[in-house]
Amino acid sequence: LSKQFRMPVFVANVGNGFSIEVVGGALDKNESPENCAIRETEEEVGYKINKVKKVTTTFLSPGLVKERVHLFIGIYKNEDKTKNGGGVEAENEEIETLEISFENALKMIEKEEIIDARTIMLLQYLKINKLL
Repeated sequence: LSKQFRMPVFVANVGNGFSIEVVGGALDKNESPENCAIRETEEEVGYKINKVKKVTTTFLSPGLVKERVHLFIGIYKNEDKTKNGGGVEAENEEIETLEISFENALKMIEKEEIIDARTIMLLQYLKINKLL
């Protein structure tokens, strides 16, 4: 997980404007969603993975925006850690990597400390499918 400042969260006066989220990002031109997930994982949290499993593609708010979100899970090991992570400076990303146990992350949903829909969906997917 990562912690990122989000203006809408700040404006909504939720916490201090920071959101705890799974890795995410925009597709580059002609990039597959799978390759985007792999690239963004290294850019944001500094783990070089080579394979992801698709969970679903969904609309977060189909009545308001046309953006589709592709959700994936992947496995990493300590050996996969690189010197990257923290986001891309050219994109003005300032990302703090958080390593939280799944048990604590699920409790953070209950306490509304994790409020990002993508993150909640993926954590619940892991729990429902007994992958935790």
